[in-house]
Amino acid sequence: MLNFETRVGPDFGANAPSYPLNAVPEWYRDAKLGFFIHWGLYSVPAWATAHGEGGVPTEDAYAHHQYAEWYGNTVRIAGSPSWVRHQELYGTGTSYEDLAEHWDAGNFDAADFVGKLRAAGAQYIVPTTKHHEGFCLWDTETTEFNSVKRGPKRDLIAELGTATRASGARFGVYFSGALDWHVSDFPPIESDTDLFRYRRNDEQFAKYSAAQLEELVERFSPDILWNDIEWPDGGKDSSEHSVAALLRRYFDAVPEGVVNDRWGVPYHGYLTREYRHVENIIEQPWESTRGLGYSFGYNQDEGPEHSLSGEELIRLLVDVVSKNGNLLINVGPRADGSIPELQEIAMAAMGSWLEGNGEAIYGTRPWHRPGDSLGGSPVSYTTKGGELFVLAMDPAAGSLTLPAELRNAARIAWLPGEGAATVATGGVVEIPEELRGSAVAVARITGIQ
Repeated sequence: MLNFETRVGPDFGANAPSYPLNAVPEWYRDAKLGFFIHWGLYSVPAWATAHGEGGVPTEDAYAHHQYAEWYGNTVRIAGSPSWVRHQELYGTGTSYEDLAEHWDAGNFDAADFVGKLRAAGAQYIVPTTKHHEGFCLWDTETTEFNSVKRGPKRDLIAELGTATRASGARFGVYFSGALDWHVSDFPPIESDTDLFRYRRNDEQFAKYSAAQLEELVERFSPDILWNDIEWPDGGKDSSEHSVAALLRRYFDAVPEGVVNDRWGVPYHGYLTREYRHVENIIEQPWESTRGLGYSFGYNQDEGPEHSLSGEELIRLLVDVVSKNGNLLINVGPRADGSIPELQEIAMAAMGSWLEGNGEAIYGTRPWHRPGDSLGGSPVSYTTKGGELFVLAMDPAAGSLTLPAELRNAARIAWLPGEGAATVATGGVVEIPEELRGSAVAVARITGIQ
């Protein structure tokens, strides 16, 4: 996957615009866990090639794209599995955009939906307002291709925003800045090179994108602006519709707001890492994002073998947080707005674990190294105030071994309940029997000498 913070063209030389200097706010660094919501026309077919870790040959990656939200592109690649299935299911001549008439969200209850994300531990929620397909999920004045005029006939972003704020969580918006297949006339994308070749960079489209983003800021005052696939080059100058001007106005409207790194300009907020394992602590604030399966949008062809279990999700969260990151895990609802059971099970497991162990996650910072593997269970570390949390990543091992600098701590106690722990010879700490079936067992250490 790309590191978007390295893509910062074009170079305007002496005429380069000035960008705001806003840093990543502490509320974001404290939050640690957010939920993406990928929901759109692609949720109607809800299908992609399910191929898991092994993948497919590079040359076939786009024809067999694992992301269901890319259906609008994949279905235009002649001979692709999506192309064949679409004609069989919807009939030859049915376009992707015709799927709007098949989208019924009549049973969607935003408060209930958000409640499930909050119960899973979410501190911020970021729905897709417009993905690469160009279908807007709010009552926009920029295009008739939106969820109020077609399909659900509802302002889904307004409903989600109201429910999120009522729940006490922060509300962000995802926006596809430089890809919009609805207002473009390019061949389908079939490679990473095409990803940047087949997109509009003209000034008119930059103004169109700017108008949509301005609407989102004005109507929803989002705590997070999560842009994707950069911004059209025609909007990277010093004009009033440029990224620089948009970001200045955003931070004026939302002083405690934050942005990500996918703008294609020299300024960014936090870094993003998508479906990638990060080996060590990243000093800059960053965010790991992925679906519970191998797709963000719901893929009905995925089964348990393609999806994170509750234990795997908890360990992913711990690993990311120990390395100075936030986890933005994705839920991909069905077209009707219901969350697939496979996703709900993993979410519920994480929520239950966080009820007893959340203080080792929320509001923490990394230690001077993310973890150790000295014997027994490997461990990760987080810190808060004068406390250090040791998180045993394999409690079934029965014990863990502390490094020398932690063996003379004043007190070691297991969460939840603060059951006392004892450090034996060589720094070995026995994990209580009742915690050995947990995904991750947590010990609090105070009074480190």
